[in-house]
Amino acid sequence: MMEKRHSLGNQKGFTLIELISIMIILGVLASVAVRKYDNLTKTATERVLAVAVKELNVRESLIWSNMKISSDGYTNDTDVYKALSADLGSRVKWDPGPTIDGGTLHIESQSIVLNRTHSTNSAPGKWQ
Repeated sequence: MMEKRHSLGNQKGFTLIELISIMIILGVLASVAVRKYDNLTKTATERVLAVAVKELNVRESLIWSNMKISSDGYTNDTDVYKALSADLGSRVKWDPGPTIDGGTLHIESQSIVLNRTHSTNSAPGKWQ
């Protein structure tokens, strides 16, 4: 009587080596993706801080320009600063300040120390 032999070519599924290889490849891809995500988050946070500084400068220039063209004209830097809204949204926090001379902006783990140059009759104040 002849015995039936099972051919290995007809088996379906993956070998242990194939499964381990796939797991290693997925692990490498995941580690690269996590590093990219961390870098993207840091870059986005830095961009938010840069845009916040630009926003402050635009607001300052607008207030100064409106004062210049008003019937009263430019009065002083204190009046310009009092009219300035330093609220930049819920994600951006000031600590301390802001004051007429500047302050520190915080978003998540990033922060930037800003100094404010005072406005004059010939130029608006500037945050930098």
